[in-house]
Amino acid sequence: MDSIKQAVELARASDAPGPAPNASAGEIFRPGALDPKMREVRLDPVHLERSRIVAHASSKEQGRYYDMLRTQVLQEMDKKSWQFLAVTSPTAGCGKTVTACNLAMSIARLPERSVLLVDLDLRKPTVAKYLGAEPTDGVMSVLEGRSPLSSAVTQVSVGPTSFLVLSGGVSSSSSSEWMASQTMGTLLQTIKREFRSRLVIFDLPPMLLGDDVISILPRMDATLLVAGVGSTSVSDIKECQKHLQRSPVVRVVVNKTAEVTDSYYGYY
Repeated sequence: MDSIKQAVELARASDAPGPAPNASAGEIFRPGALDPKMREVRLDPVHLERSRIVAHASSKEQGRYYDMLRTQVLQEMDKKSWQFLAVTSPTAGCGKTVTACNLAMSIARLPERSVLLVDLDLRKPTVAKYLGAEPTDGVMSVLEGRSPLSSAVTQVSVGPTSFLVLSGGVSSSSSSEWMASQTMGTLLQTIKREFRSRLVIFDLPPMLLGDDVISILPRMDATLLVAGVGSTSVSDIKECQKHLQRSPVVRVVVNKTAEVTDSYYGYY
């Protein structure tokens, strides 16, 4: 455990063509308000609990750790007027998607904050599954020109808490090419413009399982790295550190720690 903490401290210190879309960029990313008939989904609290999504209510004891993370992240993001936050992990099984969903819910509970959660794990999109929201149109349908961005965004809510989600939709075997594409760049520019009043959280793939994250990191403002005790090695952290030189790391979450028995997550 000490070795992981040391590696975390080290980490703290520290356009290629894509597949051709089926519609013009102007049609896919046309400016304007969101679809007035935006799909709305009420989330099931029981399903959320089973998926370890616990930050939707301030009464949840386990959710207060995400509230602490929320405050730390927002302080760093506000200081630099950052909007795009990438959430990734060294390898699979570290809990990055659970962290991204809980962080989005925790921020959405603040009265003067709004959030868009985007699933950019194109090879294995799971945000909709964790939230219990049946995926329809998503990132891939927008990139491929099958639907405009305005109709691909869903509003999800549980109790009084609500936020926007752009799911991944279907998985893509060409995720690496899409990440580096000009079409992706246009999508991100459109999101920045159309959702300029919102913090945008991107659930990215694990960093060391391909070049997807390396391709997209320069387009992010900051990164939240999620490591897992028992699944993340010191060498994994050091390897990630090499790639994180191009994106400031706002926090490193050490997940699945057993040092505090009444919590799911430890933050260092």
